[in-house]
Amino acid sequence: MTTLIHFILTLLVYSILDLAFINLFAKEFIRRQVGAMLAPSPDLKAAVVFYLIFITTLLYFCVYPAYEIRSMNKSIINGALFGLVTYGTYELVNKSLLANWPVQMVIVSVDGIFENVNCLPHPTLLIVEGWG
Repeated sequence: MTTLIHFILTLLVYSILDLAFINLFAKEFIRRQVGAMLAPSPDLKAAVVFYLIFITTLLYFCVYPAYEIRSMNKSIINGALFGLVTYGTYELVNKSLLANWPVQMVIVSVDGIFENVNCLPHPTLLIVEGWG
């Protein structure tokens, strides 16, 4: 039951951060870079699957290892590496396979790792500690 609470609360925190980042900062940039490739509306099924996988692996690889040794530094390092692997893989595969994938998307996504993913393990670690 505790893991389910961790999952739900982490999902809430990540969803708020992710949607805020996309809608407040990235929407117009993404539209300028890859607008012709955007669907008229998001595929919500794919988004749900992404969030389920992302939150589960975030907890497993970033938050729980940091919680076990009570180290915020471990959450920072693991969060940055997790973000580099997840976002970097996505962007670099797109760059290598898709015609005209903008290098600006790769740069901004890799930079966004530290703003988006690296800030998530901190509140999540606090959630886990509080709901241990």
